[in-house]
Amino acid sequence: MNICVCVKQVPDTGEIKVDAAARKLVMDGVPSIVNPFDTYAQEAGVLLKEKLGGKLVVIAMGPEEAKNAIKTCLAVGADEGYLVLDPCYAESDAMENGRVLAKAIQTVEEKEGLKFDLILCGNQSADSGTAQVGGAIAECLGLPQVTCALDVTEANGELLVKREYDEGYDVLSPTLPAVVTVAKLPTEPRYPTIKSKMAAKKKAIPVLTLADLPNLDAPDSSTKVLETYVPVREKNGVTLKGMETADAVNELVRLLDEAKLV
Repeated sequence: MNICVCVKQVPDTGEIKVDAAARKLVMDGVPSIVNPFDTYAQEAGVLLKEKLGGKLVVIAMGPEEAKNAIKTCLAVGADEGYLVLDPCYAESDAMENGRVLAKAIQTVEEKEGLKFDLILCGNQSADSGTAQVGGAIAECLGLPQVTCALDVTEANGELLVKREYDEGYDVLSPTLPAVVTVAKLPTEPRYPTIKSKMAAKKKAIPVLTLADLPNLDAPDSSTKVLETYVPVREKNGVTLKGMETADAVNELVRLLDEAKLV
């Protein structure tokens, strides 16, 4: 089974600080990592490759530094990695990114001389969190898709995708090729070894620009970010102390009624 995993390099959200006075996120000095949801997609791809054979190729879209994210994936089981890098994509939105990645997937298929049976993405990114890119890729390629996967396995020649819903679980078997976005797995993604890190460091990462993606116009994003800010949270709760239970309940009902909440 030939598998493509689309990954994104994102800021480590655990290191981001908030400037309350300026109402903005402080990104200076924040390290970049592979999007956590994408690490589950990568692990699902590696597990399938180990069971079924085939090739696993990683594609990332971003600046030159995003090669580090690709090399992290190479160190934990990916075979090849490609970076889509062009200044004209710097401000593209989720739908445009999906369109570009779909064309990059087709271009990589031609370069590698193969067809991908499965395209895996993280369910959403830790920074923008739109959860739209995987669906956009599927739409642009005309492929079936399954979102919010909690497990991706194979049995008797069928791909099985487990999804959670309000009353339990679904297990779906999409026709291949297909796109699956992964939210979680039963096991955590593996860590690279020193040896695999060294090997990944030496691996060349080809770069794809707009000129390498045939029949693709410069992006025309439909989304514009006008402002980014931290919401102001006001503490206006009421604590009822030193009252008998019945009196506290009556007072609570009175306060809720006064606030027109009941």
